[in-house]
Amino acid sequence: MTQTADMVIIGSGVGGASLAYSLAASGLRIVILERGDYLKDSPQARDDIAIFQRGFYRSSEEWLGTDGESFLPGNYYYVGGNSKFFGAVMYRYRHEDFAPRPHADGMSPGWPISYEELAPWYDEAEAIFRVRGSVGQDPTEPAHSKPYGHPPVPDEPAIASVRQRLERVGIHPSSLPLSIDLDAWLERAGTGWDAFPNTGLGKIDAEVGPLTKALGHPNVSIVTGANVARLETDATGRRVTAAVYTKEGIEHRILADRFAVAAGAVQTAALLLRSRNQVHLTGLANSSDQLGRNFMNHNTTAMLAIDPFAPNTCVYQKTIAFNDFYNENNEYGFPLGNVQLLGHITGNILKANFPVPVPAWFAKVVARYAYGWFLTSEDLPNPESRVTVHDDRIVMHWVRSNMRAHEALIAKTRAVMRKAGFPIVLTHTFGRKTTSHQCGTARMGNDPKTAVVDTDCRSHDVENLFITDASVLPTSAAVNPALTIAALAIKAGAAISRQG
Repeated sequence: MTQTADMVIIGSGVGGASLAYSLAASGLRIVILERGDYLKDSPQARDDIAIFQRGFYRSSEEWLGTDGESFLPGNYYYVGGNSKFFGAVMYRYRHEDFAPRPHADGMSPGWPISYEELAPWYDEAEAIFRVRGSVGQDPTEPAHSKPYGHPPVPDEPAIASVRQRLERVGIHPSSLPLSIDLDAWLERAGTGWDAFPNTGLGKIDAEVGPLTKALGHPNVSIVTGANVARLETDATGRRVTAAVYTKEGIEHRILADRFAVAAGAVQTAALLLRSRNQVHLTGLANSSDQLGRNFMNHNTTAMLAIDPFAPNTCVYQKTIAFNDFYNENNEYGFPLGNVQLLGHITGNILKANFPVPVPAWFAKVVARYAYGWFLTSEDLPNPESRVTVHDDRIVMHWVRSNMRAHEALIAKTRAVMRKAGFPIVLTHTFGRKTTSHQCGTARMGNDPKTAVVDTDCRSHDVENLFITDASVLPTSAAVNPALTIAALAIKAGAAISRQG
């Protein structure tokens, strides 16, 4: 069965939805192919046992490590992609992240564009995701042309106290930039939003924000349950002619003038590798041999700061962060990373994530006095850290980097928490199963010999192919990538619209 369009976008997550939004007013006939379906509301949507202990929403798709071990990654396949479960943190990369700079265990290569070039697109991304924040609280905040459009999500009383405790020990806590409608979220149920599915309008995720705007135009449509198997090209290999996908067991082929892949850094690389042909022997758009390489995933650790005399009375908790150790102005002399609150950790969530089995009563007692933090350090690009496909299975070989910096961030943050009056500090460092910040497998750059796409996210090899997800990020920085993905996708849409 064959369809036609002017533009086909594969994936409806942050990158795909933002591109569709950017192009919607152009009049182009845009068809979005989404592997998943709409996320429906159910009793499990706010049930912390169902979500965290039983894995109710977790995909059954397994990936393979190069050590031969299969694992279930933290990927979700719904309209809106992984953003349906994200923590709604919409940071701009810091000004320093766009330039080359040394790290503890290597060099961050910088970007082919500057912060100033991306700043207008950050403005637009913040508007469509209705980001709430406050310019001026965070010393590392890059320049904004105007304030955030909405005030920060308010601290709960327990977090207001934590903020004061941090300030007293010389830390500069700041309000997280969040794409949340707090009243709408809490109206459904009194829970946090971090890792909870958004089945309503509380989180301004990729579906609620840009996708809804795009689908409001008659020229934009979406096909759900569409699992794209490969892209086909003409005989020259310079143009994609069709996307081949299956829906309900039937194979379909859709023809278009342009194609964009935004399936996530791992799935995008896998799709293009599976699309190899007689012209593109090692994968579509891979003359640089960088497709699937430079996989980055952030070095991340969960930290519990426990004060047995200060019960945590929060519902949602996730409103502050600090970047005092983000840059190199510390005794180590190199950047360490970002520290932000997790969503409120209940006893059921803690039991599901505790490194050893514990009884429910014990987890509940610990959670009652615990404040959860998420520590993030930059993972450096490495061509040997890569995604490949073997017998149609995704194989991941993550070469973790820059762990000295991450260990220093843990040590610095532990010392801060103890100084601020939290005598018990527990940590758990995450591994490859935590893929929510995956990026880098189709890196952006000006040189076709070393990059997959140019600064408009267009393939160097295939003139009508674009990649508009985290694949294109040249570096991972040390903050959540969602806003940067959206800004790049909106920028790419503007470039496509100019081309006509």
